[in-house]
Amino acid sequence: MGKRPIQAASLWVRRQPPKVKAFLAVVTGMAALVLLRVIVHDHDNLFVAGEAVHSVGICVLIYKLTKEKTCAGLSLKSQELTALFLAVRLYCSFVMEYDIHTLLDLSTLATALWVIYMMRFNLKSSYMEDKDNFAMYYVVVPCVVSALLVQPSTLHTFINRFFWAFCVYLEAVSVLPQLRVMQNTKIVEPFTAHYVFALGVARFLSCAHWVLQRIYDFPVIFVFYFLFPSSTLCFIFPFFPQVLDSGGRLLTALGYGLWPSMVLISEIVQTFILADFCYYYVKSVFGGQLVLRLPSGVV
Repeated sequence: MGKRPIQAASLWVRRQPPKVKAFLAVVTGMAALVLLRVIVHDHDNLFVAGEAVHSVGICVLIYKLTKEKTCAGLSLKSQELTALFLAVRLYCSFVMEYDIHTLLDLSTLATALWVIYMMRFNLKSSYMEDKDNFAMYYVVVPCVVSALLVQPSTLHTFINRFFWAFCVYLEAVSVLPQLRVMQNTKIVEPFTAHYVFALGVARFLSCAHWVLQRIYDFPVIFVFYFLFPSSTLCFIFPFFPQVLDSGGRLLTALGYGLWPSMVLISEIVQTFILADFCYYYVKSVFGGQLVLRLPSGVV
């Protein structure tokens, strides 16, 4: 009985046109942010929660590789992109802001390198190379260009600011090869589905942490997100506090002034890239299906 309302709601959503689905997604995201703002008083806990969920996903991945002895359904290219942005971010942490995040990145990088080693050597026979056909330069080149154009406004050297921006942009799109693999196979086995879902949840929590840190004292911004979800205002308005605190200095140089907006956009891109997959994952779990089957056009 409990599944019928969920199934009915799912069927109703599927029947809606794309614009209505997009509107519902925006409203759902806003509602989730409002709920998190109410129940979580220290928004830094959202970042910790995101890291914890990511760790759970990594544990699932380790179990899959060590116990199941297979890497079928995993994208080696996504793991390599993950290792790349983590290595760059680790360098930035050492030279710019050494803290607890440095240790977290170091452990995550070590895990990513281990996964790459397992996929390239020990479990190479189960690697689906023909399905992992996403061209990496489609991801890396735009990130390099974006990092050259828009960087953080700090006093660090150009190369450090470039690396910082590059790892932020690359992290946002590093999961694309993994989504391509799932798009090619159409059937996602449980452990891979759990891992990718954990990435989606972790990135949503990270996005929520960053957004709520900016708009904590400005509830009216939610109105702008609701009325103008596709407007430039929804990206500019959260940074009014920074403009006021800086006496307008953030408005004097577009190259540097765009950096906060680019970070926010990157966080949102990370979340929405995985949103469609997470929807079908939740639907599959409530439907009691162990193997996730993706319809055409998903991810």
